[in-house]
Amino acid sequence: MAERLAPTTYEQLAPEVRPLADEILKVSSAGLGGPYNALLRSPEMAGRCFALLDYLRFKTTVEKRLNEFAILIQARLANAQYEWWAHGPIAQRAGLSPDIIEQLRQCRRPQGMQADESLVYDFCVQLSLNHRVPDALWQRTVDHFGEQTVMDLVVLSGTYVMVSMVLNATQVEIPAGGAEPLEVLSPLDIRQRLLADGTEG
Repeated sequence: MAERLAPTTYEQLAPEVRPLADEILKVSSAGLGGPYNALLRSPEMAGRCFALLDYLRFKTTVEKRLNEFAILIQARLANAQYEWWAHGPIAQRAGLSPDIIEQLRQCRRPQGMQADESLVYDFCVQLSLNHRVPDALWQRTVDHFGEQTVMDLVVLSGTYVMVSMVLNATQVEIPAGGAEPLEVLSPLDIRQRLLADGTEG
């Protein structure tokens, strides 16, 4: 599977786009690669996406460990290889258990989650697979985190669906010919596996 878009270099960018590239380069471990290589084909859109991603990654009210967990959930749901490759180590550095990361990578509801991790898992899986959240789960999540954090979590989930689509549509590869970390599964298989252990409603 070959990448569909040639790499974008800083020198190729129009002068008016370079200030945006400068901002991306301050925070992106992928430089202008990853999703930004594709997004920069539409500079105004890239700027708007970057502003949202900058908030959701670095200014959100969701704790870093849980934020990265939610991103990994979206990566697993979408078979998004690059997204998992990029965020797995970040999640571990943020304090998410390697065992939980591995169970999710295998497309299983992780055992041994802390209470807040279990809430984030159930909330994100229900929202992503069913496009809605049951009343009881909504109330538990709001009671635990508050409305602002829950809305940050909702928008994070939707935004990383978009990031997954960008990465998958353009077939962004793992750098240096690295192995793909995820088994590619059908949407039905993913649904059955992630809900198999009784994700709560």
